Amino acid sequence: MTQTVPPVALTPEDVYPPAVRPTMYFIGVTTHRSSIMQVFPRWAEFLGLGDVVIQGMNFAWHDAPAHYRRAVAFIKEDPQSLGALVTTHKLDLLHACRDQFDRLDEFAELMGELSSISKDDGQLVGHAKDPITSGLALEAFLPDRYWERTGAEALVLGAGGSAIAVTWYLLRARHGANRPARIVVTNRSLPRLEEIRRFHQRIGADVPLEYHHTPQPSDSDPILASLAPGSLIINATGLGKDAPGSPLTDGACWPDRAIAWDFNYRGDLAFLAQARRQPSAKCLQIHDGWVYFIHGWTRVIAEVFHIEIPTTGPVFDALSRIAAEAR
Repeated sequence: MTQTVPPVALTPEDVYPPAVRPTMYFIGVTTHRSSIMQVFPRWAEFLGLGDVVIQGMNFAWHDAPAHYRRAVAFIKEDPQSLGALVTTHKLDLLHACRDQFDRLDEFAELMGELSSISKDDGQLVGHAKDPITSGLALEAFLPDRYWERTGAEALVLGAGGSAIAVTWYLLRARHGANRPARIVVTNRSLPRLEEIRRFHQRIGADVPLEYHHTPQPSDSDPILASLAPGSLIINATGLGKDAPGSPLTDGACWPDRAIAWDFNYRGDLAFLAQARRQPSAKCLQIHDGWVYFIHGWTRVIAEVFHIEIPTTGPVFDALSRIAAEAR
């Protein structure tokens, strides 16, 4: 029987107790507030995973490398600890713990971040699932051949692991002419901005790219105003979930027919509230991160428990329905 009451999230100050049942961890900032704590037991029952549990691990943004290393070492050494989903700390955790992994998948190697930890035949494996899950989530609401038909641009607010992943997807050469006319990335700190710039150079990006240092939300407002009609604006920061606020100000002027997409689905979601307050004549489309949440978690659960979970069809629809009921 799976857990019915989510356990209290662990912190770096805690002594990590050995898992007494097969356990999947959730490494984040405010994991105890996530819908996954209610969703996971129901999914586990539906998928026939048996007597398994989920356990949150809360870390501060850009936490000490020693804290990440201790958590990864515990998961690696504890027999009943099967793996983890990582959010917010994707870049920092891999930077701190790369030598603790026996192998990384191709996306983790390429992007220098990981969103999933699993075990395979005694080896600890790091995976980057966001390049897959961000594309699946985007395809769920973006019309066919959207970029090619509209000439729209993309603004990615934030330069962390999720931003790296979604820009990789948008830049893929296999999309041909169906790519944004321009991609703009902003970030509050320069090191992350330089990191994503180097990544784009490394993959040979051939779409016009811009990078802007935006320490204050007001620094992003004129960039937003410069975008073409129909452009995609992504909140790839933790603002609105792990911390209050938005990467834009309330006075920001959005392009006509813009698509607002927040990677977050919980919290104050100030970014989406700002989009909703725009004049109705602008005809904005507004999407939260719920579909991204479902794709992200199902991909990692499949990896951790070594099962097949489809990304479309009756099983995926059932998982989506179960999650909505438990949300």
